[in-house]
Amino acid sequence: MSAPLPPVAILAGGLATRLRPLTERMPKSLVSVAGRPFLAHQLELLRSQDVRRVVLCVGHLGEQIEEAFGDGRASGVELSYSHDGPALAGTAGALRRALPLLGPEFFTLYGDSYLEIDYRAVWTAYRQQAAPALMTVIPQELATEPANACLEAGLVRAYGKREHRPEMRHVDYGLGIFNAEPVRDSGEIADLSDLQSRLARAGQLAGFEVTQRYFEIGSHHGLADLESHLRTRA
Repeated sequence: MSAPLPPVAILAGGLATRLRPLTERMPKSLVSVAGRPFLAHQLELLRSQDVRRVVLCVGHLGEQIEEAFGDGRASGVELSYSHDGPALAGTAGALRRALPLLGPEFFTLYGDSYLEIDYRAVWTAYRQQAAPALMTVIPQELATEPANACLEAGLVRAYGKREHRPEMRHVDYGLGIFNAEPVRDSGEIADLSDLQSRLARAGQLAGFEVTQRYFEIGSHHGLADLESHLRTRA
């Protein structure tokens, strides 16, 4: 039996404005997809990938998630919660707050992403690099968003959430790995993408190319797409 992978931090503290009115009184993680809360699908997928510990970084209506999923035992994982508090901390701020629960190395996953790839292969690639962080990327021609990352010789040399340079031919896929140190040292950076941009400029962001499409529920279109995929697969 393979050893469990490091914990996964799920960044689920956003306001989910693009999914309104579904998310006016419900966090995105609890939105129903194929008859179950989206988080149930995420946790089932992570468990199938040998993940046993998950830290949920929650904010908007996060207490509803904790009430619904508790300690994670029913989902086959160990769930912990890191709450933003009265003000949204941003994705990087949420990770800094969650570090005591995460340990020295961990995956990061957005709260609206459903990624059917080989997580252990991503972890192996990270361990083979000297960089303190890794970003999964997908070729732009296989994505639905503009290119925002430049992958070269195993490193993401440039990345910008809103940058679209000619040399950028990949898109951030949504699964990352971090050593705790650069997160701890990220100062006042609020958005995780800004930390990743800084690491890329310093040659400290490894890259792992995937070619399998991603699913997300960040929009009504994405929600309908994943609903169709899960029901077809079932």
